[in-house]
Amino acid sequence: MNAKFLSAALLLAPLAAPAVAQVADTPPPPAPTQANPAAPRQANPSPAGGGQSSFLGKDVPFFDPDSETITWDGRTWNVSNSRVFQARFEKYLNAPEETDKQAGEYEAVIAKILDLLRPRNVNPQTLDQAFGLLPKASAYTRDSGLCDTISNQVYSAWQSQQDRDRMLAATNALETERNRLERNKAVTLESNSFSTRAASQPKKGGKGAPAGSVADRAESERLDAEIEPFDMRIVEVNALMKANQAKRELKEIQAKIEFQSLIVQLFLQRRFEHVLIATRFYRNVFNDGDDQVRVKGNAKDLFDKTTGMPPTVGTLDSMANEIMRDVAEGVDAYDYLIERGELDSATKRLSESFLVGEYLPSIRTLPRETKRRSLAYAQKANQLVSAIEVKDYTLAGKLVTEMESMAKDFDSSKPMAAIQTAKTIAAMHLAKAKNSAVSGDRATLETELQAATEIWPRNPALQDVSSMIFAQSDVQNKALIDLDQLLGQKNYRQIYENAGRFAAAVATDPARQKQLSQVLDEMKVIETAITRAQEIEKRGDAAGAWESAEQAYQQFPDDRKLSQVRSDLTTKAADFVRALRRAQELEQRGQPGSSLAWFLKAQQEYPNSDFAKQGIERLSRQILPDAT
Repeated sequence: MNAKFLSAALLLAPLAAPAVAQVADTPPPPAPTQANPAAPRQANPSPAGGGQSSFLGKDVPFFDPDSETITWDGRTWNVSNSRVFQARFEKYLNAPEETDKQAGEYEAVIAKILDLLRPRNVNPQTLDQAFGLLPKASAYTRDSGLCDTISNQVYSAWQSQQDRDRMLAATNALETERNRLERNKAVTLESNSFSTRAASQPKKGGKGAPAGSVADRAESERLDAEIEPFDMRIVEVNALMKANQAKRELKEIQAKIEFQSLIVQLFLQRRFEHVLIATRFYRNVFNDGDDQVRVKGNAKDLFDKTTGMPPTVGTLDSMANEIMRDVAEGVDAYDYLIERGELDSATKRLSESFLVGEYLPSIRTLPRETKRRSLAYAQKANQLVSAIEVKDYTLAGKLVTEMESMAKDFDSSKPMAAIQTAKTIAAMHLAKAKNSAVSGDRATLETELQAATEIWPRNPALQDVSSMIFAQSDVQNKALIDLDQLLGQKNYRQIYENAGRFAAAVATDPARQKQLSQVLDEMKVIETAITRAQEIEKRGDAAGAWESAEQAYQQFPDDRKLSQVRSDLTTKAADFVRALRRAQELEQRGQPGSSLAWFLKAQQEYPNSDFAKQGIERLSRQILPDAT
């Protein structure tokens, strides 16, 4: 079993939903036997929802171990580099270790419950003791009330079994009643048969009654009328017995399905200790040997492709144990790698273990000071990726040096190759720019400076080369005039596209240098926003891409390229944008109720929308100011 694949799929599913597993619909009770056997039975309605998508999407998540990416429902995520995972991982790394007295008591209670429910220990007395400890465990904050949920489910299962026993007793009483009616009917028939034979015998010196006489017909009608109540009552009793049998079977199946739903939900939430508690209670509550988990659709495919077999209670128990063992092994490896100073591998092993067993004791009890070493390293790794993306190779080189000093197993070959390649190409363009300046080829000069600036905008050598090249005052003055005009027009895009020319022109002007640097910094933010929106769009999330572009547009409304990207995305996410703008318009008109409805519609179109979420929270406070 690939624990990392399973946990990656689990991270995507339950974190985003209340995680109610797809469980087979409860079968409807069969129609009771009707008094009229000729009357046709009504067919059970076919289940609806033939084309509906499930909470897991339209396909099963696929994990690629080489690239550490999940492909799910037509989209691709990097498991360890997604914003959701990074946020949860950094929160965990900053959290204190759970080694206080309360945490120890909680773990002791959980361990006691599991020990009482072990197959070699369990009996009616230990089962009751384990059940009595569930409310105690639920009182601890870390439990989140899950033991109470298990306790309620066990109690409901026991109640359903008591109801089933009462129905069985009622069925037995009905069967006794049916036997009594059948005996009475038989006695009645036998008595009337004897009377009929006696009446048909010829009297002494006379003749018997002729066959088919009026007396015979009257006797037959009387007999039918006498036994008709017995027949009607027997039919009614049979119908009641069938109905009771159907209800009894239905209650048992329904109780199992509800219990299985809880087990699958706990598994998807990665609460593996609670999965073990629930599965062991399940086996003792339902001891008929039927432990098949009645899941269907994509939830069934998730377990089938992970374990290679249909899901059962035993499968979930085994998988939970295996995942707990895998997490403990990962934490041991993390401690060992930290001691050896191999921080890069240690951080990866910890992130993998956290992804699988976020709530397990071996993860929660790691010391915060040790975890913060991984936090510092992870932050620098993320900063290095950002620096290379925005072409700040000076900062990137500094970060590589710092990370090499932090982790002796850090592989700097890839980032250093990117940094050195960019620096070499930028130096080549600057050399060509120098030659063009000497020969008076202004067009080539500007082209090479532009190319050098695009490759490495913050190249320290760029200013020195530019100062030498623009010694000719007419060229420099013309560039300064153009720069001032573009600044007055707020045409920052044009400045960015000719950054090499203007960078050289302001080499000796500190005031303009500051203005140009500010423009380039803003344009870097805009370009980053455009790139991010385009990347989100490539993943098929047009609404998310539009919202990303809209956030940047509100800060920089004058940039034509950003405006064009936003306009294109508006068309692709038309329903979401229309609902959001309508909500904002109604809010400005002072119609909070209608505005809130449109914000909710926008959130329905794109559940992860920050604009919709903020609007809902804002209007909720306005409509219900006293609500918490």
